[in-house]
Amino acid sequence: MRTCLLSIISVVCCSAIALCQLSDEKIISGLKEALEVSTAKAVAQAGKHDGFMKNDAIRILLPQKLQALGKGMRMLGMGEQVDDLEIGMNRAAEHATPQAKQIFLTALRKMSFQDARRILTGNDTAATDYFRAVSSDDLTTAFTPIVHRSLERVGVVQQYDHVIKNAPGGSAIANEFDLDKYVVEKTLDGLFYMCSAEEAKIRRNPAAQTTELLKEVFGGK
Repeated sequence: MRTCLLSIISVVCCSAIALCQLSDEKIISGLKEALEVSTAKAVAQAGKHDGFMKNDAIRILLPQKLQALGKGMRMLGMGEQVDDLEIGMNRAAEHATPQAKQIFLTALRKMSFQDARRILTGNDTAATDYFRAVSSDDLTTAFTPIVHRSLERVGVVQQYDHVIKNAPGGSAIANEFDLDKYVVEKTLDGLFYMCSAEEAKIRRNPAAQTTELLKEVFGGK
């Protein structure tokens, strides 16, 4: 699947006159085609095995409140338990991420011409910002049960309880920390990071391959 967020870059090279010569319907169709392909690629990259775990930019680490505890456990020879906890959190994120594809498609179907125009003429993360604004609630709703089931299936809940139980001061943190919520939030952060990275890459590469529709809409033809 070829990257097609060329939309936003190419429009910088397009003249305003060229865009105005195209119908609103064609502009929206071209942008939706671009975003459909590019977001699908971002979802596929993050949602595969090791999509989070082996990507340092989005890998989910121990929560800030647990990092000191984790360090102490490593010093006590319990580093494997900490590692298993981190692996499990990342696996849960990878399991949940594929659900984003359909949610992004739904957001695209609702896109108005005004939305498309703002994305076309917006900043380097205009498309990502659009998806974050219109999709975050739906993504959170969809991800939460998947993350919870994944955490239970791979034993993260048990690992987390074990870490908390064995770490000095852990019981106090357990009462104020929501593991599911943390993993869901980090999954969203990672997904939108991938979308923005894809968007930025295409903005810097106006010569990227694209479809005939995108050439017509965003190539100034």
